Amino acid sequence: MVPLKAGLVLALFAALPAAAQDHAAPAPMVDEAALQKDRYERMTVPVTVDGAGPYRFLIDTGAQATVVTHEMVDDLALRRSGTATLVAMGSSQEVETIELDDLEFANRSVSGLIAPLLHASHIGADGILGLDSLQDMRVLIDFRERRMQVADADSLGGNYGYEIVVRARPKLGQMIITDARVNGVKTSVIIDTGAQNTIANPALMARLRGRKGEDVKTIDVLGTELSSKSVLVRTLQISDVVLTEVPIAITDSPIFAALGLEDKPALVLGVNNLSVFNRVAIDFPTRRILFDIPSDSANGRAAITSIRRFGT
Repeated sequence: MVPLKAGLVLALFAALPAAAQDHAAPAPMVDEAALQKDRYERMTVPVTVDGAGPYRFLIDTGAQATVVTHEMVDDLALRRSGTATLVAMGSSQEVETIELDDLEFANRSVSGLIAPLLHASHIGADGILGLDSLQDMRVLIDFRERRMQVADADSLGGNYGYEIVVRARPKLGQMIITDARVNGVKTSVIIDTGAQNTIANPALMARLRGRKGEDVKTIDVLGTELSSKSVLVRTLQISDVVLTEVPIAITDSPIFAALGLEDKPALVLGVNNLSVFNRVAIDFPTRRILFDIPSDSANGRAAITSIRRFGT
């Protein structure tokens, strides 16, 4: 068995009210935060909570809600405010929540968030910035420079330099790419910057006939162990780019049912395969995901072998 750590994919559903957001500037400049790679190959940024910190938070485009840890809440002597149901990679359960009066990162301020509480040992950081903190922004991950920028699209250079621009379909705050294929099988893809590994559902495995994988154990953010089969797929095609020899883990995760994808081939694309690109931009206002293709395609665990370029 190979021990791995799975990232948070879905946070809370309708049990959480919509948060009021208060951004610091009406016409924001480019917000840039130096990123540090944590022990699960994911990235963290400094965040101030109610004037205290900075704390280390993951940026997770697969998590619906911003998350903080019990340890941080105890450190700040904050009072828990309620409970809600959280759905993670391998399990779902009721967790405590807290209302955050002020959360600041990269020169931005968000107020009125209702955040679930998790244990730091399960997420490898002090918290997670989810979609409720990011919805009106473009999130740019630069794997070459190991940094993240958060701002409007124009402030980040627009679409210049991206070979692939893909329109996504919104579902429960997630942006789902439907123009993707795994070994020729049409597959829905969710971009998750908080997951180390790429996770696929059994519906996809059933279409990949004859595939035998290695048994893998993962631990989700709730501390629940789940079993999966690790396989290497020949190709993953997203729009006009093709990745080859792509490692994925097949598991019956509740996140697929939550998104209505339990019976359709689907996968969550994690950092292990996203890092094959120079840059990935997730533009929430326009529902587009942009990919910058490296010239040598050698900076990730998968490899890019075929590109049909087009103008943007």
